Amino acid sequence: MIIPKYFEDNHIFGVNDEPMRAYYIPTSPAQDPDWKIRTETDRFLLLNGDWKFRYFDSIYDCQEAFYDEGYDTNHFDTLPVPSNWQDHGYDIHQYTNTRYPFPFDPPYVPHENPCGAYVHSFTYKKPKGTATYHLNFEGVDSCYYVWLNGIFIGYHQVSHSTGEFDITSALREGENTLAVLVLKWCDGSYLEDQDKFRNSGIFRDVYVLARPQNYIRDFFVQTQLKDNYTAADVTIPLTFAGESIPVSYKLTSACGCVVAKGISSGDSIAFSASDLTLWNAEHPYLYTLTLSTDCETIRQRIGFREISIKDAIVYLNGQKVRFRGVNRHDSDPYVGSAVTLEHIRKDMSLMKQHNFNAIRTSHYPNAPEFYELCDEYGFYVIDESDIEIHGVVNLYNLNIWKEGKKNPFPPFLSDNEDWTDSVVDRVRKNVMRDKNRTSVLIWSMGNEAGYGCTFEDALAWTKSYDPTRLTHYESSMHHPRNPKRGKTDFSNIDLRSRMYAAIPEMHAYLGNNPDKPFIQCEFVHAMGNGPGDIEDYYQLEEQYDTFVGGFVWEWCDHGVYMGTTDDGRKKFYYGGDSGEYPHDGNFCMDGLVYPDRTPSTGLKEYKNVHRPVRVHLVDAASGTYILQNNLDFTNLKEEVYLTYEILQNGMAVASGEIRDTELLDVAPRSKKTVQLPIKPLENGACSVIISSHQLHEKPFTPADFKLGFDQIMLNENCTDTLTALLNAEKASADSCSCAANGTASAITYTENDRVITINGADFVYVYNKLTGMFDSMIYKNHSFLKRPMEMNIWRAPTDNDRVVKRLWYEAGYDKMTQRAYNTTVEAQEDGSLKLHTTSSMAPIFRQRFLEIDAEWIITPDGIVRSSMEIERDAIMRGMYSEYFEDVTENDNPFQPNEAFLPRLGIRLFLSKRMNQAEYFGYGPHESYIDKRRASYLGKFTSRVCDLHEDYMRPQENGSHYHCEYVSVADDSRKLTVYNEQPISFNLSEYTEEELTTKGHNYELEKSGYTVFCIDYRQSGIGSGSCGPQLAKEYRLDDTHYTFSFHLKPEIL
Repeated sequence: MIIPKYFEDNHIFGVNDEPMRAYYIPTSPAQDPDWKIRTETDRFLLLNGDWKFRYFDSIYDCQEAFYDEGYDTNHFDTLPVPSNWQDHGYDIHQYTNTRYPFPFDPPYVPHENPCGAYVHSFTYKKPKGTATYHLNFEGVDSCYYVWLNGIFIGYHQVSHSTGEFDITSALREGENTLAVLVLKWCDGSYLEDQDKFRNSGIFRDVYVLARPQNYIRDFFVQTQLKDNYTAADVTIPLTFAGESIPVSYKLTSACGCVVAKGISSGDSIAFSASDLTLWNAEHPYLYTLTLSTDCETIRQRIGFREISIKDAIVYLNGQKVRFRGVNRHDSDPYVGSAVTLEHIRKDMSLMKQHNFNAIRTSHYPNAPEFYELCDEYGFYVIDESDIEIHGVVNLYNLNIWKEGKKNPFPPFLSDNEDWTDSVVDRVRKNVMRDKNRTSVLIWSMGNEAGYGCTFEDALAWTKSYDPTRLTHYESSMHHPRNPKRGKTDFSNIDLRSRMYAAIPEMHAYLGNNPDKPFIQCEFVHAMGNGPGDIEDYYQLEEQYDTFVGGFVWEWCDHGVYMGTTDDGRKKFYYGGDSGEYPHDGNFCMDGLVYPDRTPSTGLKEYKNVHRPVRVHLVDAASGTYILQNNLDFTNLKEEVYLTYEILQNGMAVASGEIRDTELLDVAPRSKKTVQLPIKPLENGACSVIISSHQLHEKPFTPADFKLGFDQIMLNENCTDTLTALLNAEKASADSCSCAANGTASAITYTENDRVITINGADFVYVYNKLTGMFDSMIYKNHSFLKRPMEMNIWRAPTDNDRVVKRLWYEAGYDKMTQRAYNTTVEAQEDGSLKLHTTSSMAPIFRQRFLEIDAEWIITPDGIVRSSMEIERDAIMRGMYSEYFEDVTENDNPFQPNEAFLPRLGIRLFLSKRMNQAEYFGYGPHESYIDKRRASYLGKFTSRVCDLHEDYMRPQENGSHYHCEYVSVADDSRKLTVYNEQPISFNLSEYTEEELTTKGHNYELEKSGYTVFCIDYRQSGIGSGSCGPQLAKEYRLDDTHYTFSFHLKPEIL
């Protein structure tokens, strides 16, 4: 082997690397002080670009001293730096959630440990006034050895930390050759088991810094607010490369005014500043601090803020604050983890546009410039150390403790003194580098790694070094300890953190005088169609100030771009698509945005739940409303105005703006009763949509940008609403149908053992006596059914159905058959024909789950009215009930114990040419009983193909909740479904079977039909892919249902 085995020694984290310091870019005193990009500075040389590269399947295959001067690299390939080598055809892509990609044998890793040899030549001209030169790597996965001009420089591990080396003795004026050997795995990989694609290589910037002989090596800007948050004492401890030297300092405001200045000749700077503008996410005001010596200048943008806890409530600058946060990985489908500032700005832009104010850097420190952008644009940051030890949960038979207690995190590393230094080193690297970033409010020790002495020591060091910030570590809840070590120490943890806590658990904690603020560091899992419970958690925030908010899991779907299909559809791979083992499938497709950053409906749902303004109705007749300001630091009149739009039967009939600053004078986190110029209309269903808009332009949002909306029903008691919506004459209260003009002829019918053929003046309908459904419907010589009608309880499982779908499959819900027992025919006095059928639904080898008593009335004008009484699981509650126990609610909030119905309705197969939809219900986005806040009740039109939400893994999508009617048409015919009690519907080019069986969206094949699902309702969406089971109020688990609807065919 050509290298020493530092990579399998858990006591060696670096060789010859510099101690971690605060991030900054030094310049010469002559540098233009208004520089914006570090590549513009005169003592910074970026080494990014095309490097020579050779990949080896094993470190033992790398036998030549490629780092020697003069080594011939003509047989090497070329690889861009930064990048992941998997994105360029080396190795394979591997996604795994918790399972280590190698045997658990710390600190050892497999001999077949892939590695990459990098060689890069660059020309260097030493800047005037410099004498010391440092080589910086901001991110390399997982460890690396460095040589310059054939001289060994050093070794570093911790993938997401900066490695800095003094290269003064090896650097030449002119041509230089840099060589780097990167290993895929090292002992540190046991601490980097994060839920992501396991990428390798030099994935962040590489650069050289030029410094004087003596210089400021490190500094820590510490501020103490005083005088009712109007002034501050500033202390800046200094560390020098040599002896202390004089340092001049200057603090200037955003407009360039000097706030403080002076000269310090010791190891610390101290001064006071008054009349301050404080920093927060809504107003991220920054000052510029300049530190200068005779030979060097350092500029830092800093903000003044103070985070504190009182009575288990978190305060920022003395004001209660709430985190509307999201977990963000460095992930891009084209460049993997080698994201650029443009990628980061794109993410931040979308976050701001959707009302986020906080980011958790899951589960490692981001690039240093990320935090500068958070300072600038206004994001609160949980800065997480590069630690996750999740793989220990998969060790065989090693998670059972005494007395039968189960600990999901065996303590082999987390409560192991031999690994304490390694854990503390990672936490220290994170804190030391980012300590001057204003946006960092909370230090997180890591993620899902268990608890023990290693983290107790890390927390103790963090609190000792930086008591001004809060500490966080969710895995402290996993803390069975060796009794020889005594009581577990939680004294240095400031927040009670949980992941995916169910609402009953949160009530139990928050309603019982909590001793610490409660935070959800991960919740409302955004995998696939979801999340569906954002509003429920928001209501909990409203109830308890001690619930400081949470961070959605997660921001983006992790996918690897693999080109397009022949018809142009993008192909994004997830776990298993590269043939890797182990893998966790599409569990990485769990973001609010798709891999290419297209927003999902879940992101839109989040935005409107967390709108800055909520409007509540007090009295419609007098125009009395309550304005609720959900901002933490901003009076509404300063930044917001309102618009309103009055809808009558779903159509806008009036609108206006509200810019009255006296009316909008609502303090942060408060409510105000106001009179608005909005009154209900007398006729039809009347509602008002009140939207909030941004008054002024901001970095990512223009003036007038829409921040959110409320829909308030002003008049719902209109008996003629449905008639008006359908543009038909008002029907009688008894028939509840929309009658056609003129007199219709009487209906005749014939029947045999299988079907009843029903003949009217303009139609021929065939009713199947064996199924209790219509086989065909021909109206005025136009066929409306391309296949027989079906009862339908199946939906293509969403990702949030991940747990309950096992019960669905076990019950056979996907294989249901329908059987009719008896059908009677009865002519009605009004000329209609009534069919009455009893039937049931049962899967192969299971009992009957549904008993259906259906009445179908066919009117002379061809309208079909259906009314069904449906009993669920009647066999268990009937004559044999004494043999069965009642199904009771499971105490485990994550494991449903009953196969509630996915949906309940019928399914029609129409001609694919019938592709134009119109409906009155929740739109324009897909909507469900628990996921509808981004939509509103209105009248909408759409092409059927546009109703499809294109999730990366196909699943139920595109439904619309609470619809009074829906019609689907082509140029010649239209079928309308309506009912006085709202229904749900789904129109799609794909069948539920196709959506169920296909693993990728680009594999979907259109059915050749317009598939029309008419539902009593669907069960809700929830966030059960990694969270609590669907709340009971959103499940279809009643024992009895009454389902009715009308079918109205028309010729256009």
